[in-house]
Amino acid sequence: MQQLEQNLKTALGAAFQNVFGTEVPAAQLVLQPTRKDFAGSFTLVTFPFTKSLGKGPEQIGQAVGEWLVANEPAVKGFNVVKGFLNLEIADAQWLAVFEQLRQLPADAPVATGGPQNVVVEYSSPNTNKPLHLGHLRNNFLGYSVAEILKATGATVTKANLVNDRGIHICKSMLAYQQYGHGETPQSAGIKGDHLAGKYYVLFEKHYREQIKQLEAEGVATDVAKRKAPMMLEAQDMLLKWEANDEEVVGLWKQMNGWVYEGFDETYKNIGVDFDKFYYESQTYLLGKERVEEGLQKGVFFKKEDGSVWVDLQAEGLDEKLLLRADGTSVYITQDLGTAELKYQDFHYDLSVYVIADEQNYHMQVLKAVLAKLGKPYADAIYHLSYGMVDLPSGKMKSREGTVVDADELVREVVEAAKQATLEKGKIEGLSEEEAAQLFHMLGLGALKYYLLKVDPKKRMLFNPEESVSLEGHTGPFIQYSHARISSILRKAAEQGVGVDASLTSLSELHDTEREMIQELGRYAAVVAEAARAQSPALVAQYAYDVAKAYNRFYTEVPIFIEPDAAKKAFRVALSAQTARAIKNSMGLLGIQVPERM
Repeated sequence: MQQLEQNLKTALGAAFQNVFGTEVPAAQLVLQPTRKDFAGSFTLVTFPFTKSLGKGPEQIGQAVGEWLVANEPAVKGFNVVKGFLNLEIADAQWLAVFEQLRQLPADAPVATGGPQNVVVEYSSPNTNKPLHLGHLRNNFLGYSVAEILKATGATVTKANLVNDRGIHICKSMLAYQQYGHGETPQSAGIKGDHLAGKYYVLFEKHYREQIKQLEAEGVATDVAKRKAPMMLEAQDMLLKWEANDEEVVGLWKQMNGWVYEGFDETYKNIGVDFDKFYYESQTYLLGKERVEEGLQKGVFFKKEDGSVWVDLQAEGLDEKLLLRADGTSVYITQDLGTAELKYQDFHYDLSVYVIADEQNYHMQVLKAVLAKLGKPYADAIYHLSYGMVDLPSGKMKSREGTVVDADELVREVVEAAKQATLEKGKIEGLSEEEAAQLFHMLGLGALKYYLLKVDPKKRMLFNPEESVSLEGHTGPFIQYSHARISSILRKAAEQGVGVDASLTSLSELHDTEREMIQELGRYAAVVAEAARAQSPALVAQYAYDVAKAYNRFYTEVPIFIEPDAAKKAFRVALSAQTARAIKNSMGLLGIQVPERM
């Protein structure tokens, strides 16, 4: 369809030249889809040309439209609504577009001229707790952005930086050491990540009790938080870990091992994967080297207590701690090391960090610090900042144990999808195993689609019940549309109607057929824009638009009772191309589509 639009722009340029004697740059001839309530397929807004031409927008539209109908075979008609010139495209052009689409390989890359060597870092869990709803949005965003960038022909590496060390990890370890009594995931009958999370919450419980006790003794709150015995013990444990204390490191390896087994199970269940894992425990030392480098270059400075800082006030930021007085590292320390390791490994021209908008300042600091160090990859860093996920009950808090657990949420949406599907009676002929796979596909599709259809930058409210509906703007509605088309294609095969039939004898299209071809032709442009904006929401909206357009087509146009063999074959071929577009676009979101329901 890009060729059709280019031809129309060339024709429009000729129209302005011939009618008004004015050369209009192609960049100013912006075509957009015509609104559904007007006849036409493409619209040119004529308001911008009134000043230079000295004529009204309607007069310009009428004159240009008349010239196009008389001189451009692709344009069969037009109408002018105020300052909008709506162009009606000849059916032969739409058939040519369709023929080009079905000849295109399903995995043909969408050329964008964008970055070609990309690292997308997402998930980045802490090993002191299981994944929760916020992590799910992160994982689904990262996976989808990586797939969208791959679709542009880029080489993409999916990276996961595991935050496996630090004071928060020591909190879980300390609580386990004091209250665990040798408990294991096997003895407790729970996943390892959930076991670690249990002790993180337990630490917080006892820590708060100690703070209250100190406050009751007249200690100021901020002092009580610093001087509470459990906090002091956790800080001491971190120092021992960095000193490679055998007992502490042994406990750390044991608990992290349990957590990784739990994470792997969750990742497999939610359908995300990674090409490369980085661990903070392996990157923080390189980060410390970069801090030392900054001190030697004079771009960092030490305070009297021995802590290391960087002054970023000239960059509109603030002073930022890079190394504590006791020599232990902070988040930014390991981030400096990880950025360098990723560049050494992949020499990226774009490094995407999928991190919530609560870390906007932190990511600005990271780029600024790397720039001060003169690192060539500083400008390649891009923060895909996304909004938090809220529930009707409010914000989640890990330390209070009020998060929505990812594993439990997946189970709930799969069960909800099962009930919604059974109520509609959509599983005739499926075995018990096939039905279970379908429910998981629908539940996970519902969850992913609901979290991805919202622009990443927006904070969102998650409604589990709404997400699994088979109707409306949901994943299951699109999945069901694909299953319906698959059923049509199976029936066509049984009747010997092929999808590769010649279209040469067709001369006229139904309105919904034109609309379908135009929707299918938008795929490349949507993927290109989604890659540029790093927004899976654009692909999600496109998948919904295609499914909705097909449902209109299916309602208004007969397929198997159509007496004209050429029309019947075309409608089957159009259905097949629609199924491919839905499968491809949903695949970019990490969502599978069923062949039958």
